[in-house]
Amino acid sequence: MNFILLDNLFSVVEISPEEKYALVKAKGTYIPVEEFKRCFISLGDYIKENQNIEKLIFDKRNLNVFDQDSMVWYFVEWKAEMARYGLTIHRKLLPEDDVFQESVKLGREKLARENPDAAFHKLDIQYAKSIEEAVDH
Repeated sequence: MNFILLDNLFSVVEISPEEKYALVKAKGTYIPVEEFKRCFISLGDYIKENQNIEKLIFDKRNLNVFDQDSMVWYFVEWKAEMARYGLTIHRKLLPEDDVFQESVKLGREKLARENPDAAFHKLDIQYAKSIEEAVDH
């Protein structure tokens, strides 16, 4: 049975222990970097304790502000640490916003250039159009 791990003004985190995934859904158009980190640190604490989450689905469709600092921390530090606990599959749902999507693309390219040996290069990171697609793939 799924349960809500965290629910605040900026995001909600749902855990599906049976299907071994966590869903992080942005509630608003922006998540301040400290709230972003608080959300993912809480999820990380759950993953470390239970070690039963293999997939993260990050639903960013409500966002309209891209934060590079959050992305750097998330990719370089958080994802590397979580991979050691079995979280190696990442699915992203992006907003239907060309500027946001281009910002993500450019941000990932910069991250890859500046961090050629980072753990995120070995992870299964893909984009999906719906939560159902993300769960199934």
